[in-house]
Amino acid sequence: MRGRSHCVGRAARKRRQKQESVVQSVSLCHQLQYVRLMKFIHQRGFTAKLLQPALFTDTGRGLQALNSIKPGQLVISLPESCLLTTSTVLNSYLGPYIKNWKTRLSPLLALCVFLLCERHRGEASDWFPYIDVLPTTYTCPAYFTNDVIGVLPASVQRRALQQREAVREIHSSNQDFFRTLQPILSQPVEEVLTYEALRWAWCSVNTRSVFMSHPPNNFLCGKDVYALAPFLDLLNHRPDVQVKASFNDMTRCYEIRSVTGTLRYQQAFINYGCHDSQRLMLEYGFVAPCNPNSVVYVDTDLLCDVLRADRSLDHKMKFLKENNFLDNLTVSSEGPSWRLMTALRLLSLPQTLYHHWKAVLLGQVVCEEREQWSVQTARTLCQRLLEDTHTALDKISHLLQQCDQSVREQLDVVKSLRQEERCILGNSLEALEGTLRHPDELVPGQPDAGCVS
Repeated sequence: MRGRSHCVGRAARKRRQKQESVVQSVSLCHQLQYVRLMKFIHQRGFTAKLLQPALFTDTGRGLQALNSIKPGQLVISLPESCLLTTSTVLNSYLGPYIKNWKTRLSPLLALCVFLLCERHRGEASDWFPYIDVLPTTYTCPAYFTNDVIGVLPASVQRRALQQREAVREIHSSNQDFFRTLQPILSQPVEEVLTYEALRWAWCSVNTRSVFMSHPPNNFLCGKDVYALAPFLDLLNHRPDVQVKASFNDMTRCYEIRSVTGTLRYQQAFINYGCHDSQRLMLEYGFVAPCNPNSVVYVDTDLLCDVLRADRSLDHKMKFLKENNFLDNLTVSSEGPSWRLMTALRLLSLPQTLYHHWKAVLLGQVVCEEREQWSVQTARTLCQRLLEDTHTALDKISHLLQQCDQSVREQLDVVKSLRQEERCILGNSLEALEGTLRHPDELVPGQPDAGCVS
């Protein structure tokens, strides 16, 4: 009886797990804010009825196909009148303030300020139906607390801090311009254009805009390539989806055409580009599951720490930097990248073989002893990275027990990144174990005399 009971329980669990793994969706098109959004874009010429807003159990909010989308079919054609661009801003009540300001603003800042002024106007704003469906907060590093930044990989920590400081700098360096806007605000400018508000606007533009090149003008400085696209920006990213997306100068619409197609009632996706998970998290605030582009980066500081016993290390690192070989040193599920292994092969050579260093960077083969040293060192790097990942995951579990909802959402994103790293590093170590002939006899110390084949 116990055995039968156990089998029934296991079968029930499998059925339940299978049901839980099936993505479910709930239409959002009858909610007031989405009714207003659809009315807003229809009034501006958007007529397609192929997609509807929906809430999905795996990705959250997205767009659902009401009918099957065939390969090559036009999915969305959003008229130019629906797009929020710098032309929208310069032609608005905000335009004279920007045009008359003593220094030219960036296109990004112009869009941010317009979003904030329109949000301040509330339902009186023409763009209220769009602003009302924008997220109220984001899981980009600009929002991260110090504790969340502290559990990021070392290389990502630096870029996360740079992002946070960049937004602070934009806010602090434009206070004089902000004060000129007091006549169009019903509250003190200090209460409307706060750092927190600018951070929200900056993330809204940075995470949700589509690429659309605009001609230069005399009022803004820098590349003007942003366009906020209501409804279209509800499309989520998936790495294996192929689409063609661009602004059509003939139809004056931003168009997305499917390459792979979508089944009826399934979520329609877009592809933001061949980005690894670190890039997706930094730029968009999420980690895509099963991302074939994902890698783990080997930081220069870790390299130096592992090889600190090498007296000629500084000279070698300088040589690698001069030859642009210290960037993009990565590990994938298949093992170390070619760039990483090439750098390690050079690091395996003694100072006496300096005349061979350039040749090794160009692909010259090293002798078997140095090749095995390079593989062993790669193995050590993976082990160190894996230890750091495990430590970070333990810290994340602890932080999740004592944080509020906003920080929990941030930690969940970082947790996904770290879990993916754990999988990549584990697979890479298996690949390296298969490469090493005698792994137990090798240690990551500098080989003695040797040769370049």
